[in-house]
Amino acid sequence: MKMSGGVEWALHCAVVLSAADRPVPAVRLAELHDVSSSYLAKQLQALSRAGLIRAAQGHAGGYELARPADGITVLDVVEAVDGAQPAFTCTEIRQRGPLATPPEACLRPCPIARTMSVADQAWRAALRAVTVADLAQEVTGDNTDAFTVLRGWLTA
Repeated sequence: MKMSGGVEWALHCAVVLSAADRPVPAVRLAELHDVSSSYLAKQLQALSRAGLIRAAQGHAGGYELARPADGITVLDVVEAVDGAQPAFTCTEIRQRGPLATPPEACLRPCPIARTMSVADQAWRAALRAVTVADLAQEVTGDNTDAFTVLRGWLTA
């Protein structure tokens, strides 16, 4: 499964927002990660449409998490940015060509489709098991001051 670069950007932003004491402007998030503001805005809009972040208006406007970081999974972010469609779509190729299997003989998915489905389910379960809070904890690791430094930079 290949994910877009927007997934990486969105995950990093979600981790940053989990550390923020107040809404963070999109331009500040783009500056922090040294990425395109316009492309990042698309990822933030996708997260907002999915209900993972919300925009705060006004002088102190920007983005904030819409729910606690431990209630947002990596899968939530991936699906918000790249969609929820399966990684593999069976086209029933076994029913084509000179040795085609008749449709009435195809009562269950073929072994290839079944294998790909199991792999997709496992991949989704692994991403569902990790939250933004888990990522934030991993990012800080032993450096408990990392978020303090980050908060300072965001409010400067």
